[in-house]
Parts: sequence; structure tokens; C-alpha cells
Amino acid sequence: MKEFLKAWNRLSLVKQIIIGLVIGIVLALVAPQQLGGIMPIFGTIFTRALKGVAPVLVFFLVMFAIAQHKSGKKTNMKRVLVLYLIGTFLAGTLAVIVSFIVPVELALADGGSDITPPEGIGQVLQTLIFNIVSNPIDALLNANYVGILAWAIVLGIALRGASEATKNFLGEISDAVSTVVRWVIKLAPLGVMGLVFDSIATTGIEALLSYGKLIVVLVGVMFADALIINPIIVYLNTKQNPYPLVLKCLKDSGITAFFTRSSAANIPVNMRLCEELKLNKDTYSISIPLGATINMGGAAITIAILTLAACYTLGIAVDIPTAIILCVLSAISACGASGVAGGSLLLIPLACSLFGIPNDVAMQVVGVGFIVGVIQDSCETALNSSTDVLFTATAELAEKRKNGGK
Repeated sequence: MKEFLKAWNRLSLVKQIIIGLVIGIVLALVAPQQLGGIMPIFGTIFTRALKGVAPVLVFFLVMFAIAQHKSGKKTNMKRVLVLYLIGTFLAGTLAVIVSFIVPVELALADGGSDITPPEGIGQVLQTLIFNIVSNPIDALLNANYVGILAWAIVLGIALRGASEATKNFLGEISDAVSTVVRWVIKLAPLGVMGLVFDSIATTGIEALLSYGKLIVVLVGVMFADALIINPIIVYLNTKQNPYPLVLKCLKDSGITAFFTRSSAANIPVNMRLCEELKLNKDTYSISIPLGATINMGGAAITIAILTLAACYTLGIAVDIPTAIILCVLSAISACGASGVAGGSLLLIPLACSLFGIPNDVAMQVVGVGFIVGVIQDSCETALNSSTDVLFTATAELAEKRKNGGK
């Protein structure tokens, strides 16, 4: 057993995750009934542990980064924020263009009738504002990252005048939480094994086949965004071959996010990757949790494609000006997705209202979204989360290039 553990620890985390993935698939196909009560527990423990530690990690890292920040010390947050917004808008635009080229019609499914979607973009923005001013303890308990970020920034600014001993204490707490995160991440192979087993055993392959064209378009656009649009953005900013960085972010962040299906749960993974890439901690301690909130290219793709699919199904003609408005609306809605229970799928009725589609029909489209969600949501989260690190690194590389490599 000792030799096995030594050999296991010599493997990289990605190889360990792939082994867990293969075992989970095999067990789900061979013994879904017999192991159905045991295997999903591993996935639940892993995701709950990540979701449990992530809010505390974000709160202390951001607060410490702001508290120790000295005037004149540079961060790249403005550039990161611009990249987040551009990336999300271009993802939505790509989705609209592909939907014009490859129109998808839906066999509408009942579902989501017990959920109330937002009534308009104003309600989404209002929810985000209310989350900002929520009670800090409540924000930590409910993993409200908008509120956590807001309070961490405010307290960090207030603590700039604190003694060095106080700042050192905050730094030690941040380091301790980061150590706990590294322990939790070591559980990723077991967690992935449980998650993939649960997905295959409960959803089955058959339920997805009837929506094959929709899944191909959704996943195809997300891959195109990850492997074409994002590399172009990186190249224009860094003037370097973007693919080594793009592929590393997809491998080390996207794979884990694919299985956890939670940008929030993947925050610790992204923090660790930024540390490995030797990025500026003052920047990534803020940009990563912020990205999990507003950098939602995958969500923009989902909203745009499913909305236009609803239009094609109902025979609604979509002109170019309305399509442009949809690009903007899908990007704005995606940025607000973290403030809505159900994320991107629950913002589809908002986009459908642009074309006069009744709410009851829009909620049937949401039902389709839940059916394909085992693949759509996984790919969406992988794209969203890996791009957080990608754009953070891009901003820093662009700044170094601007300063002559310093």
C-alpha cells in the first residue's frame, strides 16, 4: 500500500483526475444500481468541501491583498476587467453567428414551471446590487461572492492603516486557508469519480441523444470560443503564441471545473494555478473571484443559442439589428447570471422576451436546458472558469510587454 501511495503521488493531478474519470465511467456502466448509494457521496463531499472553503479563502485573500497594497504598487485589474467584458460579448456574438449558420429547432420539454425567472434586466442588476450590500456574515454563509468581494475590499481599505502585526496576522490566516485548499484539491480524483458516476447513472446517455444537434452546437461554439476567439484576444494583447497558455488553463482549470460544474467551487483551483504561473497575487486574489461572478462567456453562449433555437422552433424571423441587441443582452445577462438562482438557464426567458416569446414557452426551453445541462453546464463552467485565469495572465503578460519585459 505504501508503494502504491508513493506511485500515486508521483502522478500529476490531471493524470489522477483522468484515472478517477475512467473508473467512474466504468462503474456507472457496469454497476449503476449496486453502487448508486455510495459513489455519488464522493462527488458531494468534494464539491461541498470546495464550496465550503472557497468563500473564506476569497474573503481573506482579497482583504489581505487590499490591506497591504501600497500606493504606487501596480495591479492589472482595469485591463483584466476589460478583457472579461470583451470576452463575454464576443462569446455571445459568436453564438449568434453560428446560430444563423446552423439553426437549431427544439422538441420543447415541460420543465422549470416551478421556478420564477427574472422579469427583466433591471431585476437582475437589482439583485446584484442587493447582494453587494448584504450582511457580510450572511454573504459568507450563502457563498454570495459579490457581497464577499464588496466587504473584503471595504475592510481591506479600512485596514490599510493597521499595524504590521495585524497585516501579518491576516497574511498567516490567508496562508492557512490556502493550505486547507491544497488538501481539498487532493481529493479531486475521488470527487470526479463520484461526480461522473452520478451523472451517467442518473441521466443516462439516451436522454441526451434526442437533443444531439443542440448539444453539438452548444459544445462546438464553446470549443470555438476557447480555441479560436480567446487565443486571438490573448495574441492581440501579448503578441505571443497564445496556445501554450490557453491549453494549460484548459487542462489545469477547465478539467476540474467541467466536473464540479461550479465556477465558485473552482476558485481555489484557479488560485493555485495563478500561483503556479507566478502571477501577481495583488491582481489574481481579486480577479479570480471577480471572474467567477462576471466573466461568463459560456453563459452568454447558452443564452444566445437557446433563445434563437426557440425563435426558429416558433417560426419567428430574426433580423440583424435584433440579433445585435441579443448579443449585447446575452453578454449583460451573463454577467448577472451569478445573481440568479439557476444561472444562465433562468435568464433565457429574459432574452426570449426580446422576441415576444411567451413565458410558458420560454420555460419549456429552460426545461430543455436542464435535460442537456449535464453536458452544457459542464462545458460552460469549464470555459468560464479557465478563462478567468487566462485573462488574468494575459493582462499581466501585456503589461510586461508594454514595459519592455520588466
